[in-house]
Amino acid sequence: MKKHIFDRNPFGVSLVLVSLLVVCGGSPANAADSLTVYSGRAERLIKPVLDSFQQKTGISIRMLTSGSTELLNRLQAEGERTPADVFITNEAGTLERARELHLLRPVNMKEVERAIPSPFRAPDNSWVGLSGRIWVVVYNTSLVNPDNLNSLLDVANPSWKGKLAIPTAGNEYLQAGVSVIRAAKGEEAAETFLRGIKENSGNFVFGKNRQIVDAVAKGKVALGIVNHYYIFRHLEKHPQAPIALLLTDQGPDGMGTIMNAAGIGVTAHTTHLAEAKRLIQFLVSQAGQKMFAELNKEYPLHSAVQTDPSLPPRKSFRVAEVPLARLSELREPTMTLIERVGLR
Repeated sequence: MKKHIFDRNPFGVSLVLVSLLVVCGGSPANAADSLTVYSGRAERLIKPVLDSFQQKTGISIRMLTSGSTELLNRLQAEGERTPADVFITNEAGTLERARELHLLRPVNMKEVERAIPSPFRAPDNSWVGLSGRIWVVVYNTSLVNPDNLNSLLDVANPSWKGKLAIPTAGNEYLQAGVSVIRAAKGEEAAETFLRGIKENSGNFVFGKNRQIVDAVAKGKVALGIVNHYYIFRHLEKHPQAPIALLLTDQGPDGMGTIMNAAGIGVTAHTTHLAEAKRLIQFLVSQAGQKMFAELNKEYPLHSAVQTDPSLPPRKSFRVAEVPLARLSELREPTMTLIERVGLR
């Protein structure tokens, strides 16, 4: 039997996959002016922001990078011995699971409550969203009439057989997206969606979102499912690429666009609480949020920070009304469904 994403077995952590990176030079990790960050986000997406924090505060950062799930398992295995001060992930469900396992501590910060709307943080503020991303359809403008797609669920229709690219079953965004579909539309609709995309994608199953965008841009497939920012990063490098983003599920019966968030939590056993709070304060500030918007083409969660002008304005679409804090409880039955369908 396959292991579910939140494997409680601490030996599920693959140390071979984990690399210890010193983000900025400085003091050892146990010094008063340093922080150890466990990051499930790719280095290129978070390092520039952490570099800026180090330059502004003098607090050096050591970063351990791997998949969010591997790091969650590592935190659990290390317990009180963990060197980690903060845990950063690329989606909110893993942070919520860490909260349920008592691996994070609540933070009482007025800056957080002023800057980040409540749907994007834990009820006790033990984790805080930093930037939003929407799960969307990318389509080849030469091959697809967007009027033929009203819902994300439509990509499962037989008419798209052999024309669809999808992420692998282990992709955390796919798992979260299907969880939202289950919550919004029910188990049957989620299973029909999974069986349809499995049939339609064939061998066009990719481990990276950028591979999906590239396949669509080259006309190997007509459309794919990705996080929105991969589309705009591709267009920055290839402005003539025949691809576009399609916002779905906006009608009166639509579930809304699926939105997730990268986020951060302070570990329960940190010995550098004051420094960890300073990092969070920086990341939710207008300056920190602006960096996420400009560097990564993500949606800032601070209402006073403008979205990158190349993106659809945040007020132009409706989001599915499934609280991010529910993603953890939804994940296990979603994984069972994915395994039953046989998505690879």
